[in-house]
Amino acid sequence: MGNAGKTPIIGILGGICSGKSTVAAEFAKLGCAVIDADEIVHELLEKKTIREKIVGLFGRDVVDSEGKIDSRKLADIVFAEADKLSSLNKIIHPFVLERTEELIEQYNSESQVKAIVLDMPLLVEVGWEKRCDKLIFVDCKDKLRVDRAKKLGIIEENQLKNRENFQISLDNKVAIADNCIDNNSGFVALARQVADIFSCIMDKWGLS
Repeated sequence: MGNAGKTPIIGILGGICSGKSTVAAEFAKLGCAVIDADEIVHELLEKKTIREKIVGLFGRDVVDSEGKIDSRKLADIVFAEADKLSSLNKIIHPFVLERTEELIEQYNSESQVKAIVLDMPLLVEVGWEKRCDKLIFVDCKDKLRVDRAKKLGIIEENQLKNRENFQISLDNKVAIADNCIDNNSGFVALARQVADIFSCIMDKWGLS
């Protein structure tokens, strides 16, 4: 389906802590608009109506001392049981997708935006690969991803694997990608690959 006749949409795929946001940021430097699903979720968790629904489902344990949703505690709960994750997604996803559509429409009307990049962890899981004109997979070895997760204080190795069990396999995501970026050898190499892919996309669209 893509974004026919309008600004090309690029979807970023990859595992947890593979460098998807870093790749998206490089596209932004090249004149792309980035839609960050995690940022949208963070904004949603600030809304009273959403917060009340989540507390109603999961209890006061997910609320911090300031009355805000503790996203780490919430993640620990929902990634322990598939039905709880499904319940959370039913609350969150419709709003995320609605906001994403609004932003796509906005960026389509801005001539300076060369492409729209979707940085959405569950892009394929919610069927949004069909909205993309190009899919790019960020390949990163498991050890590097675990090391990054630990440095960021996000999750441990067993938690990373557990969370990815709730997602479509990385092999399947690689299989549907148009391009693959190797993120195993440093930032300079990554930036060069992004620039090369972007140049090809712009050539194809006659936008270079």
